[in-house]
Amino acid sequence: MAIYVVMEPPLGNAAAASERAVLVRDGFSLVAFLVPPFWLLWHRLWIEAILAFAAVLLLTALGEAAGFGVTSALLSLLVSIYVGLEGPALRLAALRRRGWRDWGALEARDRQDAEIRYLWEVDLPERADVSPPFADQPAMPVAAAPARKGPALGLLDYPGRA
Repeated sequence: MAIYVVMEPPLGNAAAASERAVLVRDGFSLVAFLVPPFWLLWHRLWIEAILAFAAVLLLTALGEAAGFGVTSALLSLLVSIYVGLEGPALRLAALRRRGWRDWGALEARDRQDAEIRYLWEVDLPERADVSPPFADQPAMPVAAAPARKGPALGLLDYPGRA
């Protein structure tokens, strides 16, 4: 299952916002890894595309000038890895800069499933008579965590020390 971040366009009615919403899969993007500048241009990330292209040229030229040979190509691979890993986050940041709103995140098998879940959630106020699954079952009580005294370091706890 993948996580999809839903971004809604700035201002407008709810029906238009749900139709124009953008779902961005959070995770590694193979196409962004293979062709970083073109992927960035496709998603209208102009400044990021220029920076990625300049970084690839600079790293390749630097490697050739220093006489690294094959290592210069490996240096430009760093840009591809960065865009493959952080491409979706760059896209979300660009949408936020343009005024788009975060609606939330969805967990789904694929994009179509994520769209169906998003549209179901958006139309939820209109379906007030529909009860959520397991609504008739009582909630399980949550046990209160015991109060602890003293410092804790990361995941380690030192019980009995003050």
